[in-house]
Amino acid sequence: MAWLEYLIPLIFLFPLAATAVIVVGLRNLHDARVSSPFDAHPLREPGQSLRDRLDRAFAGLFLNGALGPIVIMAPLVYGMGRMLLASEQNWLEWTLYGALSTLLVLVFCFRLIRDFQRIRRLKLGLACELAVGQELERLIRPESHPYFVFHDVPGEGDTLDHVAVTPHGVFAIETWARSPAVKPSGEEDNRVTVERARLRFPGWIERRPLRDTRRAARWLSDWLEGELGHPVPVQGVLALPGWRIEHPEAADDLLVVSGDALADRLPERRLDALDEAAHEAVIAAIHRRAPH
Repeated sequence: MAWLEYLIPLIFLFPLAATAVIVVGLRNLHDARVSSPFDAHPLREPGQSLRDRLDRAFAGLFLNGALGPIVIMAPLVYGMGRMLLASEQNWLEWTLYGALSTLLVLVFCFRLIRDFQRIRRLKLGLACELAVGQELERLIRPESHPYFVFHDVPGEGDTLDHVAVTPHGVFAIETWARSPAVKPSGEEDNRVTVERARLRFPGWIERRPLRDTRRAARWLSDWLEGELGHPVPVQGVLALPGWRIEHPEAADDLLVVSGDALADRLPERRLDALDEAAHEAVIAAIHRRAPH
């Protein structure tokens, strides 16, 4: 029967299918997320959400890199099985198998390039968050110097990179990673001009960093007021590690910094004094939402 010539070659695909199942099963073999042995809550470090996204990106890279050759070979392996069983050769059919494999090669090449670019962006963002988090750790002192820093606080649909609680207010700190522009001479241009509603980078303009930082501060203020029953002074801080900030006072409701000496600048920001009870209540509320 003619249809058996198309069905029997599927046997040659079984080893490839078994290998593909193993690859899919191993895609999450590397998972760096750990939970506390005390209360089973996920342990969060600076840039934890980016670490999780980086883990998923590497899992995607592994999946595309390992599964790609298997999928690409499938039409060719099936075609070779057809050649062994077919009573006469149909070169149009063999051309179709070759064209399909070529198309799959292009698809997986584009996917691998996309994964590589995504990982590079995530690693840059993680490096910037770790640098800002390390700078913020300088705030933590004994109880006589009451500063508290939280990392990766779950917000409304997203996470707040850092939250710093001081005796004079609460700061929602967002970190944005951008690579400096390169001048025709080969020198880096790392100047960014702050305006009320946008940032002017060398060669491009962005509004989202300021908008997202304002939204994070607004959400944190509303959430703390709902938790404590009274308003809490909150200000947004936008950190751009590696950039030289020009006219930072243009966004008067935000603090725009490069990240250097951030631990020295926050204690100088006097939003409104928090009494000891309010200070402890804020820390307890955030701790419940983002347990360390």
